[in-house]
This record gives sequence, structure tokens and C-alpha cells, in this order.
Amino acid sequence: MTIRHTIRVLLVDDHAIVRVGLRFFLVGAEDITVVGEAGSGAEALTRVAELEPDVVLMDLVMPGMDGVAAIQQLRLHFPHVRVLALTSFSSGDIVQRALKAGAVSYLMKDVEGRELISAIRATYGGRSVLTPEAAEALVTTFSHAPKPGADLSARELEVLSLLTLGLSNGQIALRLNISRNTVRHHVQNILGKLGVVNRTEAVALALQHGLVLPTVQLVEEAAAPRDSSTLTSEGEREAADDEEEQSWPSKTASRERGDS
Repeated sequence: MTIRHTIRVLLVDDHAIVRVGLRFFLVGAEDITVVGEAGSGAEALTRVAELEPDVVLMDLVMPGMDGVAAIQQLRLHFPHVRVLALTSFSSGDIVQRALKAGAVSYLMKDVEGRELISAIRATYGGRSVLTPEAAEALVTTFSHAPKPGADLSARELEVLSLLTLGLSNGQIALRLNISRNTVRHHVQNILGKLGVVNRTEAVALALQHGLVLPTVQLVEEAAAPRDSSTLTSEGEREAADDEEEQSWPSKTASRERGDS
């Protein structure tokens, strides 16, 4: 006969009647014991420190410190404690926030008693349980997530278009009639918004997601010859400007060209 460890559970909800109902659901489970209750997120942190539960059933919408904030604090100070979010809300944003904060499972308050008991056992074991409503809301949220680059400004898209043509900061500055420092600022913003580390990755991501479509006019302008003195002075200035934004392969290639 397998002897189960008794799972210590803390109930957190700002409505006493809900906590009473949860106790009623759990009273028949021999391997689960309710060690205490809390009526707010702040009280939950205190009770966890005192009672050392294994699993916390956490309501998300409460006055003062809400459930998501409490989950974040539990994850920070009591990482061994598992959290099962138990709420009346199933919007994708709330589900995503709760799971991101550290909740292992997410259930609705209309869950059947036997399902709740099963979910507590799963959560204690580190296995995630999501109600169909929560899972559907989460999938919908991710499927409608904005594509990379959706927050780029019109000017940043212009700069990105010229980056795809292989233009340097100085060349982009001449095309757009702005300073090289301004171009450098735009490039850094582009890298940050796209979540990439260099120009090569930015260009690859832009082409992959169709963020820019270089036109024939841009290609022709990029290839058009210019005064040699302008090119020489510009090239001397650009070497330092672009250094920190190039990936190491392009830096190596630049040094090899200079040595040849």
C-alpha cells in the first residue's frame, strides 16, 4: 500500500464563504489538509511564512495586494511553494500574468471538487493543470500577439529598410539627411524593439517577417556612385560609428579587407 505525503494547503480568498466552500471540497481527501486561510495577498505572505504550506490556492482579484503580486512575492521568497490560481476570470491577459508570475496551475472557481483535489495533487507534483477556458484564452492571446517590429516608428522602419541594403550609419545619414548620431540612436532602438543583438540579426528578422520591402529606387540609390572624396572621408568616420553594432564576423571581414 502506497502512503502519500500529506499535502499542506493554504486557502487565499477575500470572501470567507469561498474559503468555507473550498474546505468542504477538500475535507474528504485523506492526503490533503488545509493548514490555514488568508483574506488578502499580504496576509497570504505572512501565513505562508508561519504555516509552511506545500500548495497555495490563490484568488487573483483581491483588494490591496492582488493575487498576481502575491504570487510574484511567493516565487521570490518561497520558491518551493506551489501556487494554484483559483479565480472567476479566464481572460488571456490574466491567465498569462498569473502563469508568468509563477502559478503552476490555473482553475476556475466553478471547478468540481474531485477535479480540484486532482489539480492540487498535480500542482504539488509540479505538473500544470489548466481549465479548458484558461487554456483557450491563453492560446487566443498568443495567436493574436503582435509580430516583431509592430512598435517600430516610421523613421525606424526607414532606417531598417536601408540596413537591409547593407548601408552604414554614415550612408543612411546622407540618405535621410540626419546626423550619424541620430542614425546610431535609431539603430539601437531598432535592436532593442526587435530583441536582437546586432544589425545582421535585425536585417534577418526584418526580411523574415516582411517588416520592410526594399524598393527598386532604394536599391538604385544605394548602388549609385558618389564623389570619391566624400566616400573617403565618410569611410574614415564610419569605421568607429558602426564598430559596436557589427557582429564579430563582419568585424573580422572588415579587418581582413583592410589588411589586403
